[in-house]
Amino acid sequence: MKKIPILALLLFSLSITAQEINWMTLEQAVEAQKTAPKKIFMDAYTTWCGPCKMLDKNTFRNKDVVDYVNKNYYAVKFNAEGNEIINFKGTTYTNPNFNPNTSGRNSSHQLSTYLGVRAYPTIIYLDEQANLIAPITGYKTPSQLELFLKLFAFDDFKKLTSDGDWKNYQANFKSEFKD
Repeated sequence: MKKIPILALLLFSLSITAQEINWMTLEQAVEAQKTAPKKIFMDAYTTWCGPCKMLDKNTFRNKDVVDYVNKNYYAVKFNAEGNEIINFKGTTYTNPNFNPNTSGRNSSHQLSTYLGVRAYPTIIYLDEQANLIAPITGYKTPSQLELFLKLFAFDDFKKLTSDGDWKNYQANFKSEFKD
């Protein structure tokens, strides 16, 4: 009799943890854009960054975030201090000063510099042709991230031509995601 509630609890917990963003490489995302155009949502993180780990644990496992990102974006995970070789827009990006013996901060990947990453975490938004829209720095809760996900997904950012427009957009934005 006790086995049934335990089994039900186990299945329920598996269904909760199974919610994940469909992460891919940048090369895979750019290739996917050729047949089904979508914007790219790139998480530029480092292995030592506390707020990056909080994004993974809290924000990127939120059901609303997972559903929205998977539906509207190609999601890319990018170690901004890693040693990966990345081919992007006809250029090969590496991390020539990468030190495999360090467990903390490492040198910055060339792609990080190209995309304007200056702090961690940074979420980079690219359009349907993989052109940079904006890098957004810092930890975001699900509802804070929602503002940017929706701003860029349907090109609302193109309507914001002044600082006042941005302030109005923020003031009038109604979050639907649960934190």
